[in-house]
Amino acid sequence: MIKKLSAAIIGLIALAALGCAKTKGAAKEIAKATSFNETGMPIVNEPVELTVLTMRWGDMGDTFTKNQWLVDLEKRSNVTIKWQVVSSSDWGEQKGILLAGNTLPDIFLGNATINDGDIMNNPEYFRPLDDLIAAYMPRYQAATAAIPALKNVSVFPDGRIYSLAKNLPSRPKTRNHPVINKKWLERLGLEVPKNLQELTAVLKAFKEKDANGNGDPNDEYPLSFSRTVHIDLLNPFGITDIYESLMTVKDGVPFFYPASAEYRAAYRWVRELYEAGCIDPESFTQDDAMLNGKRLNADAPLVGMSFEWTAEAVFGKWAGEYEAIAPIAGPDGARYAGGDPNGVFSIMRNEAEITSACAYPEVAARWLDEFYTSEASIQNFWGALGTVIAQNADGTYRLNDPPAGVSADAWYWEQSLRDFGPKFVVPGFDGKLILSPASGDGLKMATSAIADPFVMEPYPQVIFTVDETNALATLGTDIGEYVRQMQAKWTTRGGIDADWDAYIARLNAMGLERFVQIKLDAYKRYKGI
Repeated sequence: MIKKLSAAIIGLIALAALGCAKTKGAAKEIAKATSFNETGMPIVNEPVELTVLTMRWGDMGDTFTKNQWLVDLEKRSNVTIKWQVVSSSDWGEQKGILLAGNTLPDIFLGNATINDGDIMNNPEYFRPLDDLIAAYMPRYQAATAAIPALKNVSVFPDGRIYSLAKNLPSRPKTRNHPVINKKWLERLGLEVPKNLQELTAVLKAFKEKDANGNGDPNDEYPLSFSRTVHIDLLNPFGITDIYESLMTVKDGVPFFYPASAEYRAAYRWVRELYEAGCIDPESFTQDDAMLNGKRLNADAPLVGMSFEWTAEAVFGKWAGEYEAIAPIAGPDGARYAGGDPNGVFSIMRNEAEITSACAYPEVAARWLDEFYTSEASIQNFWGALGTVIAQNADGTYRLNDPPAGVSADAWYWEQSLRDFGPKFVVPGFDGKLILSPASGDGLKMATSAIADPFVMEPYPQVIFTVDETNALATLGTDIGEYVRQMQAKWTTRGGIDADWDAYIARLNAMGLERFVQIKLDAYKRYKGI
């Protein structure tokens, strides 16, 4: 039976058709008004102003607009940019007012500025970009040819593209690592654990002995985490989920892991650890602030092991005592790591949209296409050449040290668009980048290398239809909450084998079949199968 398309999808298709019909006529009008050039520089012979709105975290401000690459692009292109910089603190409310009043900029920039729902629910505000890409964006076409996932991630359910994607330079493949206190191991005469049996023995030793050497054998937390990183504990069983989708992809096939045999086996082991006192009892309820209080305890390190981006990022003055170790081998003898072979959070959509309010869409398309070179991208991720980045005579690039008293990450956000906006680095270009392995992005890249060979394909950031989104709003909430309740119960009180059949039956009654089918359908659309 053929289902009716939702109103939003019909709107998207109608707008796409309208955009196709008007492209040539609009180009002629632009050429007449501005002497538009389809190739080369300047983009227009007569100056044109475009309004570009982007969101920044907190009170970061607009210092990035002084980035020399952006300044030079204005001069080369003859396209003047009027920046509208909004803060994350009140953007949600502002966005609602802006969309309701149809007071749109020419371009939205950054994946935290406009999301899938904004586009799906307001199709009349966002231009389909397919024809603009084909006619005026050769760099973007080359980018999607080099990394097909860049295109896959941006194709909406109607088959059209309404936003541009990015991939970031120097992104690690591995998200979190098992990070362990090596001084505790040395003090107790233990080796770095390599498999589940060895890890269990180490954690029990951390619990039973005075591992931190402060004279109190009862103040250690062998293993502590917050709800957001608990999934990493299941990695040895072949379960990863960096986007909290409740789906794992193994051998190219997605499955709902909380109903799998691997998950059942994993929670038998987690229960064993909890019974032995190896898991911090607050792990299922504490937020990051509570966990940080333990990580940063002033008198002695209290946490033996956790799962982290880097130890440097969370353990403060104790960071030197910790090291990231290789993924723990599971029951099948294999190692698995959560991450993304294309780079963690590297490939994202919704980095730029051209709105229906833009009088010069072809100019906007050509301006955005300039971002899709490796050299442009590193300058919009870290900062301009000659300021943040030094270009060496041998063709390599080195990140300069930040000013005294300023963290590297804060400096990068001050000097560039950082995570937000269009970017593309040619595969292999990372070999030209010289990053310090002692801190920041360089440290993460060095740490990631020990786990990268074991990274599994994640369930991707797919685009759901409006109907699917509405269904998941209920199904996903109910199923997700029930799964979390049972995780806590099986860890703290046990009983997974006795409860299993009733647990599966309840999931089915909650609509698990529909939930999984939606996830599979979206995955197939993403993959083009």
